[in-house]
Amino acid sequence: MGKYSLLDLKNYEKEKKTVEKETLIELRHVKKDFGAETVIEDFSLEVKRGEFVTFLGPSGCGKTTILRMIGGFEKPTSGEILLNGQDIAPLPPNLRPVNTVFQKYALFPHLNVYDNVAFGLKLKKLDKKEMDLRVKKALEMVDLEGFEKRSVNTLSGGQQQRIAIARAIINEPEVLLLDEPLSALDYKMRKEMQLELKNMHRKLGITFIFVTHDQEEALTMSDKVVVMSDGEIQQVGTPEEIYNEPANVFVADFIGESNIFNGRMMDYHKARFAGAVFACVDDYETGRAIDAVIRPEDIELVAPEQGQIKGQVISADFKGTFYIVVVQSGRYEIEIHSLKHFAPGTMVGMRIAPDMIHIIPYDMSINRFEGELGAYEEGKGLLVAFGDIRWHIDYKKVYPDAGTRDGAIVDSAGNKIETAGVPIEAYFPPDCADLSDDADAGDVAGNIISFVYVGDHYSYTVRSKSEEDYVVDDEDLWNQGDYVSVSIPKEKVEYRILR
Repeated sequence: MGKYSLLDLKNYEKEKKTVEKETLIELRHVKKDFGAETVIEDFSLEVKRGEFVTFLGPSGCGKTTILRMIGGFEKPTSGEILLNGQDIAPLPPNLRPVNTVFQKYALFPHLNVYDNVAFGLKLKKLDKKEMDLRVKKALEMVDLEGFEKRSVNTLSGGQQQRIAIARAIINEPEVLLLDEPLSALDYKMRKEMQLELKNMHRKLGITFIFVTHDQEEALTMSDKVVVMSDGEIQQVGTPEEIYNEPANVFVADFIGESNIFNGRMMDYHKARFAGAVFACVDDYETGRAIDAVIRPEDIELVAPEQGQIKGQVISADFKGTFYIVVVQSGRYEIEIHSLKHFAPGTMVGMRIAPDMIHIIPYDMSINRFEGELGAYEEGKGLLVAFGDIRWHIDYKKVYPDAGTRDGAIVDSAGNKIETAGVPIEAYFPPDCADLSDDADAGDVAGNIISFVYVGDHYSYTVRSKSEEDYVVDDEDLWNQGDYVSVSIPKEKVEYRILR
C-alpha cells in the first residue's frame, strides 16, 4: 500500500464525497418583481462548492436577474439567498465573497493590464510586494503572464475577457459569476474560450455560475445545467441528463435538435406516433397521451422496406461533418443527421431503436383552468367563468342529468340547484382552438411567449394580459411576441365540478 493504509484511503474517499456534496449557495423560494411584472417566480436551487453551474434559457427568461441577485446588484422581492448557510440577500456586492465578469468586461481603458487586474487590491490598500505576486499569479492563471504593461486597448477580445477574469479572481472569491462573457467573441474564439474557462475552473477549484443562451456552451462546460423559461426552472441536471432525458417538450426543443411527436401508449413498452407503433424502453399506462422525442442523429436511414416508417427526402444540406436530411413521411417532416448524402426525391425508410426514443408523459395541466359557475338565465344559459372567459353555456355541459323548471335548474328529484359560486374546472384540447392576428376576433387576446414544432404542427403558448396561458396547436408559423387572439369553441370545452 506504500505510505497510505487502506483506512487512509477510505477516509480520503469519505472526505472527498463530503466535500462534493457540500452546498455553497442555496436559493429558497426567490421571487423578483419589477413593478407589476414578475420575472422570477418561486425559484429554488442548490449550488455545490466547486461546481460549474450554467443558467441556460432564451432571452428574457430571468437567468441574468438570478445572477444579479446572487451578485448583490438586485434584491429579491421575497425569498432567501444563502451562502454557507447565511442569508446574503441584504448585503451589498462589495460585502459578498462573489465577483462578476460582465458581458462587456468593464475594463478601464485608461489603465494598463497590471492596474486593471490590481484595481480591487489597491482599494484594499494591499502591500505592493504582495500585490505584485498576486497579479503575476492571476495573469499566469489566464495565460497572460508578461502582459502587465500592455494597454488593454491593444488586446484582442479573448485577451480582454481573460483580463476581466483575472481581475475577478485576484480577490480570491468563493464564487465567480459570468454573465454571457463569450457573446461578443467570434465563433472560433468562443470555442477556444469555452475550453479555456473549463480548464480555468479546474485550476481554481472555485464555484463558477455562468449565464448563456447558447446550448453548446452550456453542454460543453458545465457540471450542472439549469434550464430556465419564463422565470422558472424547467430542468436541472448534468449535460448528459439534459440532452438525453429532457423533462418536458420545452427542454427537448430548446436543447439541440429534436423530432417531437404527439402520441399515445399502446401496450407494455409500445407507443404509437408518426403513423406507426414503436417499441420503446419507457413505459406508461395504456392509453396515456405522450410526446415522443427522437434526436436526429438517432434515426437510421435504410431501404424503404426496412424501416418502421418511410418517406421521401425533401432536402439534404451538408454541414461539414454530416448532412441534415429532411424526410416527408405522411404529414410529418422528420429531420435526420446522416453521414451519407440522399438526393431529394429519394424514398427512404427510417429505423429507430427502442432506446433512442424518449417518452414524455403529456402535460395534463395544459388548458385546464379553475373557475366558477354563475347564475342560470333562461334563454341565455348557465354563466361560466374561467381564465379570461365569461360566457353562457348549455347547463347540460355541467349537469347532464338535470332539467329546468320555472327558470331554474333542478335535479332528478325536482330540487333547485344553486349554481352561483360553484367551483369548477374547465378544459379544452389545444388542437380545437384557432389563432388570429385580429385581436378582436377571438375569445382571448395575448402575446405568443413560446412555441415548439411537434411533428406536423406548432404548439403555441399565448399569455393574456391577466397572465393566463393558453396552448394552441396551429399549422401556420407565427413569431414569438406576436399579439394574437385565441378562439375557443364552446362545444369543445369540458367542465367538472370541484368538490
